Amino acid sequence: MSLLKNLEKLSNACGVVGREEEVRNLMIEMLKPYADEIVVDKLENVIAIKKGKKGSPKVMLAAHMDEIGLMVKTISKEGFLRFAKMGGIDDRILLAQRVIVYTEKGMLPGVIGSKPPHIQKDAERKKIVSFDELFIDVGAENREDAAKMGVKIGDPIGFDVKFAEIGRNLVIGKAFDDRVGCAVIVETLRKIGKTDCTIYAVGTVQEEVGLRGATAAAFGIDPDVGIALDVTVAGDVPGVKDTDTPVKMGKGPTLTVADYGLITHPKILRLLKDTAKKSKIPYQLETGLRGTTDAARISLTRQGVPSGTITVPTRYIHSPTSMVNLGDVEKAAKLATEAIKRIKKTF
Repeated sequence: MSLLKNLEKLSNACGVVGREEEVRNLMIEMLKPYADEIVVDKLENVIAIKKGKKGSPKVMLAAHMDEIGLMVKTISKEGFLRFAKMGGIDDRILLAQRVIVYTEKGMLPGVIGSKPPHIQKDAERKKIVSFDELFIDVGAENREDAAKMGVKIGDPIGFDVKFAEIGRNLVIGKAFDDRVGCAVIVETLRKIGKTDCTIYAVGTVQEEVGLRGATAAAFGIDPDVGIALDVTVAGDVPGVKDTDTPVKMGKGPTLTVADYGLITHPKILRLLKDTAKKSKIPYQLETGLRGTTDAARISLTRQGVPSGTITVPTRYIHSPTSMVNLGDVEKAAKLATEAIKRIKKTF
């Protein structure tokens, strides 16, 4: 299956933090043709193992399966749902969004509502509406009716957004953070062929709430090298200066020099840069972002793991709809593939 089709399937799937089962099943299906073994650990990370030569380095590739979303917190007597945020979500993007409540009875559409602006006071209209002032309307007549629809406290809630192709080699969709990385992992295993290294391709859980899945998976794998595959902020939109971030879509994957949780190991950074140059893959460098990736936790596993990050420039991450250049995604997979082939010489 093509990279485009894989990304479309992964993007449209539900994988709100802590409820990644649908994405995990897709990852198992997509990785199976290229792996010698697939296991699901106790925290429900999926780990595809491609065996290399005995005594060669163990390489952990990590991309998180979870997405930002919401979770049902309470149901009012009138049938409206109050919710908790799962992951980092800007309150400003929530109002009037269409959502899907994933119940045991199936998918239930809804809309995020608030007090209408027509009856707000001037001071109210000028402030950002906090998420705890919002509610979800699923059309229920009351609490009992909502229960009949299948709604229960703890049900995950995702944004109602479908994948689409737009512009020149561009796509938009839900949860590109980090279904893009998941698609890159699948493409990397497809491309790699035979290699000396043993590869552990991991779809991690609960990254958006503290890199939890990667922490557990890395401890179990005990890798020699870690590479996180994720997305990063594309700064090529109005209002963003090069001093904020120089990263742009369409200019190739990005290598993180340092972020909030990781200073990339010098050997890994050199490996990725040298590989990109030798393979004629355009790349960008970034540093200073407030966020971090699974590589931060992999690097601190046991006695330490040399780790780095390959990211894909993405517009509007941590919002219902993101945008990515497919060329950047393809080049990220090529860079990961070629870097793995050179790891044994480096380590």
